[in-house]
Amino acid sequence: MGFQVTLSVILVSYNVRLFLDQALSSLQNALTGYDHEIIVVDNASTDGSADFVSRKFPRVRLIKNKSNVGFARANNQALSVCQGNYICLINPDTIVQENTFTVLLQFLQKYPRAGLVTCKVLNPDGTLQLACRRSFPTPWIAFTKITGLAALFPKTRLFGRYNLTFLNPEKTAKVEAVSGSFMFLRRKVLNTVGMLDEDFFMYGEDLDWCFRIHNAGYEIFYVPETQIIHFKGESSKKSPFEQRRLFYEAMRLFVKKHFRGRQAYIPSWILIGAIWIRAVLSYGNHLFKAFAIPLLDFFFMTITMIFAILVRFYPEFPWQAFLKVHLLYSIVWLSSLAAHDAFKRWRFSGSKVAGAVAIGWLVNAVITYFIKSIAYSRAVILYAGAMNMIFLPGWRILLYSLAKRYGHSVNRLFRLPVLGLRSVLVGDRQSIKKIIKRLRESNHYESIVGVIISSGHIGEHEIEGVPVLGKFEDINDIVARERIDQAIFSIKTMTYNKVVTTIAGNQTGRMQYKLIPSDMNVMISKTSIDYIDDFPMIDIDYKLQNSFYRLVKRLFDLVLALLFLIFMLPVMAWLYLIKRKKIIRRVTFGDNKAGIVYHLFSGGEKSGWSVFLPALFDILLGRLSFVGRDLYIKSSDSNTGHLLKPGLTGLEQLHKSGISKREREGYHLYYLQNYSPFLDLKIMLKSLFRQQYVT
Repeated sequence: MGFQVTLSVILVSYNVRLFLDQALSSLQNALTGYDHEIIVVDNASTDGSADFVSRKFPRVRLIKNKSNVGFARANNQALSVCQGNYICLINPDTIVQENTFTVLLQFLQKYPRAGLVTCKVLNPDGTLQLACRRSFPTPWIAFTKITGLAALFPKTRLFGRYNLTFLNPEKTAKVEAVSGSFMFLRRKVLNTVGMLDEDFFMYGEDLDWCFRIHNAGYEIFYVPETQIIHFKGESSKKSPFEQRRLFYEAMRLFVKKHFRGRQAYIPSWILIGAIWIRAVLSYGNHLFKAFAIPLLDFFFMTITMIFAILVRFYPEFPWQAFLKVHLLYSIVWLSSLAAHDAFKRWRFSGSKVAGAVAIGWLVNAVITYFIKSIAYSRAVILYAGAMNMIFLPGWRILLYSLAKRYGHSVNRLFRLPVLGLRSVLVGDRQSIKKIIKRLRESNHYESIVGVIISSGHIGEHEIEGVPVLGKFEDINDIVARERIDQAIFSIKTMTYNKVVTTIAGNQTGRMQYKLIPSDMNVMISKTSIDYIDDFPMIDIDYKLQNSFYRLVKRLFDLVLALLFLIFMLPVMAWLYLIKRKKIIRRVTFGDNKAGIVYHLFSGGEKSGWSVFLPALFDILLGRLSFVGRDLYIKSSDSNTGHLLKPGLTGLEQLHKSGISKREREGYHLYYLQNYSPFLDLKIMLKSLFRQQYVT
């Protein structure tokens, strides 16, 4: 009896709902015209993956496990019930081209000795994923990898066999093994060699399967005429140390199973020893990357403290006192940096780091004044703090600039933030309009430098105020011309083939790519998901809810208002007495509908920045703030208005024309979450140059 189904596609899912959505959508496009079945085995995901698949993809066969049974066992559950003449095992964090299955089916039909094939597997930056074609880890191959010879001489057959880096990635090749992210095989191969070995929980089962297929007399091929994108490791990044343990345990199990006893003359202990050495190095590398930024900050703090002490006490150097106070002050500064997320989310934000250093500086100054037992020198704290304000943001800005210029050669150590890069939106007009509105609401708008139209004529020169740079056919030229760092695709009307082909055309690794699904709520990138409107939905810990930060903001207003008054009193007197400018009284309303009185010079916008000089007295009295919500909008119109005083300028005033209530709310939430005196200065300077202040 023949099988009814030509092709069975199997995915094992574990907490990758958003990636799974894109994978299934691309599979449905690629499988059009084939009698097929798609089977998803959900390993007890807690992100709603199973319910999502049932609701959005009702024709997909879903197997729901009550616990995480591992990758091999979950695949075997589907293999035992699938009906296709051909079977494809594919990871859920992938996107396939429309022609992927057509190309591979034709290849298997042309080469009857081929039992298993894979295609070109790309990273999201367009580079080849080396693991998609490889050799079995014999002692020599393992030795070249562990000693770094494979990396030093990747183009030589002697040393480059681990990932077959000596082969042309654009040519079809017979290989020993492929990655489990995409494995395409005949059913008779499954019937011959059996299912995956369930002793391998998550890693190594693909290598073991290839080994058994090879020993059964079948050939394994790498076919680069088609390609997929693999986002790689999304389900495993939640617990990296546990995943490393599973990976190296799987390698040890593979060696024990295939190289011990079967080939007694091969010293398997060499392989096992190499695996453990590699595991230790991998753990060390992970720890180093985790602590690289704090260690570098501590290094600069040490240099600045030594220099400050030399300036203050030269030629003497009080070593014992230095060690004690340096440790204490550094802990304060590092704690402030950590509290400001300067080692994770905002690790390359110069303003965030400068704000954190300023807060730590203030705390250390207080310690020097009030805790006499560790009081050292106010001058030393002043000098060291001033230098930290330069060096700590400075090295980040420098490294960030180098990474943007030279790509992954610098980015391998410090993963760059995805926002803030020069980005271009790619898609149809309607989708682009929706995306721009969402980005504006979440204050990610400023990094967008232009739009590329995916189909049709260019038409207008702007979409929602963002310039149209050209058509999709010219994307490579546009990216080079405009020095684009990141392309964000809206795939609501674009084919996956267009997206994959574009990414495949970039082999430099310098570009970053994101996909925005049709629901417009998320952006999917390398190994992460960024929520476009995450501020109102996720981040609920707002700084200005904290009394400490409210005090910092109030002190900032007081100090700045006093400085302005000292320097601007002659200007105010000249405007009032000579120019006969009138001081007009205005009223805005707070949450309790009580009137808040403030004062401005008459004359309106033509008077420029000088119109707000009388309001400096209102700021001193605490009625207004330099940066806050719009004076003309009642705070009751915004759920966050009660946390912000009326301000002479603010994020919403910078984007004042035509913003919606929801956009205003987004600006408020962003400001509440990310407040720092340096953010206030940035907003004020932008307002000054754009003349976006209240008049």
